[in-house]
Amino acid sequence: DSGTKELSKATTPHDCTSNNGFMFFTKYIILKFEEGTVKKVVLMDSLMGSEEKVMGIPQLLHFQTLVTTGALFLGIVAVRLLEHSVGIDSLFVTAIIALLALGLLIYSADFFIEGAKGLARRGGLPEVVIGLTIVSIGTSLPEILVTTTAAMDVAKTPESADFAIGSILGSVFVQITLILGIVVVNKGLKIRESWLKRDGLIMLLAVLLLSLFLLTDFTLERWESFILVSLYIVYIVWLLMHREVIQKEEEENLEDVGVRGSNWSTAAYLIMVVSGLAFAVFAAHHLVEYASIIAVELKVPQAIVGTTVSGIGTSLPELTIAIMASKRSQGVAIGTLIGSNITDPLMSIGLAGLVSPLVITDSGFDFIVYLLIPFTILGCSVALLMMRTSYEFKKWEGYTMILIYLLFLASLEAYNRSWIRF
Repeated sequence: DSGTKELSKATTPHDCTSNNGFMFFTKYIILKFEEGTVKKVVLMDSLMGSEEKVMGIPQLLHFQTLVTTGALFLGIVAVRLLEHSVGIDSLFVTAIIALLALGLLIYSADFFIEGAKGLARRGGLPEVVIGLTIVSIGTSLPEILVTTTAAMDVAKTPESADFAIGSILGSVFVQITLILGIVVVNKGLKIRESWLKRDGLIMLLAVLLLSLFLLTDFTLERWESFILVSLYIVYIVWLLMHREVIQKEEEENLEDVGVRGSNWSTAAYLIMVVSGLAFAVFAAHHLVEYASIIAVELKVPQAIVGTTVSGIGTSLPELTIAIMASKRSQGVAIGTLIGSNITDPLMSIGLAGLVSPLVITDSGFDFIVYLLIPFTILGCSVALLMMRTSYEFKKWEGYTMILIYLLFLASLEAYNRSWIRF
């Protein structure tokens, strides 16, 4: 009726078995013609008389991510017991615990994402909405937990506010410069105009709004945090209300952008969500605690520790997902980073500010105000400008984004050595 025809053809099912007693495969070929052109061909094999095997809790116990997560958790517990029983109190042991906590945070967040996506699929949520909401929030889970945990310590350690702010702005800056640059250098990416006008602009506005709040009285108040969280909720609701339009845009793009995953039982997915979140909370607490100890021992402002160690570490999930997506899709890779960079300056720091107002201390003031905020705004602006040119991210532009990050590190080193003062 609209010039589009669908032709479905299937082989005749045979009620027979092979000599081994296994059912024959039936092949379904679905051809979709649009204006006389084949748009998509899908070949599916289904085993007659048998359903796809659903993996349950016994198989979950042998799941590599769970095994690694459990090993990291036991490693932290073992080192802490050794620290207290033997009385070892060294910077080396502290660094080991912090690194183990960072690793546990990354793996547990990945475990949580897998479970959340599985439950969403079983609930019938469209794959594109899963990617824009659950995956975005899931990859930002480390930042959310680290900043809220740091906010809880503000009363007894005011410098924890610097750590929280540094973690969020540092994560945004790392993702939009270093990680995006690595992804683009790995494979040049094409950008969709509709995506850039929607999510790219929202990312820049979110960073600018957070910067404005921080630069007014150098404090993120609770009412300002409420505005940030509310805006994020409005953004998510808008995505859900327009999911059919977004889905149509995705289908017009001939890429396979589905969120893939294993076929686990509902009980297994629930265990992934609960245990992943529990491990992540445990890891975030230890990461903040021991990173703060390292900052005190080395006499380094907590804002710098949050920007470098925590900022890079908590961005590793985005790096992994973006590189994997870039091999299959021309838009999803950047969409993963931008989606996370909308979540972080709105939801992640907003939740922390609701727990406790975040006041920039004197020790972190110069670094946050004169280095971190300007570089973050610069990185976001340059990235969007490069995406806008021909709606394509070329490899040389990826090297440019990496260069901006290296320039930031050089400025940071000059600041630490007092070569530059503000």
